[in-house]
Amino acid sequence: MMPGDEERYSRQILFAPIGLEGQDKIRQAEVCIVGCGALGSFQAEALARAGVGRLRLIDRDYVDHTNLQRQWLYSEADAENESPKAIAAAGRLQRVNSGVQVDPVVADVTPSNAEELVNGFHLILDGTDNFETRYLLNDISVKLDIPWVYGAALGSYGIVMPVVPGVGPCFACVYPEPPAGPQETCDVNGILASTTAAVASLQVAAALRLIVGWPDFACRIQTLDVWSGSLRQMSAGARDKDCVVCGRRDFRYLDGYKRTPVSLCGRNAVQIHELARPLNLMDLAVRLRPLGEVRVNEFALRLAIPKFQLTFFADGRAIVKGTTDVGVARSLYARLIGS
Repeated sequence: MMPGDEERYSRQILFAPIGLEGQDKIRQAEVCIVGCGALGSFQAEALARAGVGRLRLIDRDYVDHTNLQRQWLYSEADAENESPKAIAAAGRLQRVNSGVQVDPVVADVTPSNAEELVNGFHLILDGTDNFETRYLLNDISVKLDIPWVYGAALGSYGIVMPVVPGVGPCFACVYPEPPAGPQETCDVNGILASTTAAVASLQVAAALRLIVGWPDFACRIQTLDVWSGSLRQMSAGARDKDCVVCGRRDFRYLDGYKRTPVSLCGRNAVQIHELARPLNLMDLAVRLRPLGEVRVNEFALRLAIPKFQLTFFADGRAIVKGTTDVGVARSLYARLIGS
């Protein structure tokens, strides 16, 4: 441990399942958090305060005023400045614990970059808001033998499940296919900050048990409802020997067969990420200014036109705010950038 760690983390060290040995393992741990929204931002601060050695924060989005009700780490100034979440979170965490190495990445996790982004980390925490990315994380987890902790929250309900390759079932064993049809979202159905905090707390607790090597660790599904006060825990079951992912090692999401545009949770928006093309944001700003109000910085360009706001990123992604219709979003992207 580093000088001063025994005093700083004394209350955590006094907790018998962690102790000095466990705290040293926490200090050496490298954790990748995918998504820095309501779940990921809480996970990041909790792990930084716990003394995790290195945190990689990956997020594709920027801070919006609607985030402030439930997303930790961010301020009104971050929303006003439209700061990328990963950058804003990293700045806050460095003030919380300067001894933690924080590596912010402003990017979308895709089949083309997923392995590079998470390879070498000891653990992945799910802070995402869509099943596509979770199946992609599951593919990566099984392929690279990296545990991950799934979590989801909506309204007052939440669910948590750790996935440890070779120990218990993978995500695809339990959920072979994503749910069909329209799904409830926090944009329509709402969400409580206490729900996201509870789910993220359980994810962090599972992460710490994995990091310290708690011998009684088991892959269990935990569900909760903070409004009714209910909490349930059940076995995730055994591995499915015929599972597409951990049984047959067919990584469909990692191979890109399932890639589609993603509707974002928490705002009336669609992200377009199917066309990988670097964008020169400053040049793009000059071209788009005649069409509407343009704001640009080193991370993103925002264009406001009647009915829509479009945010373009240097990697070619765009978030189209003002619609949940993928066809409309694609059409706008094609008109402004090209198909």
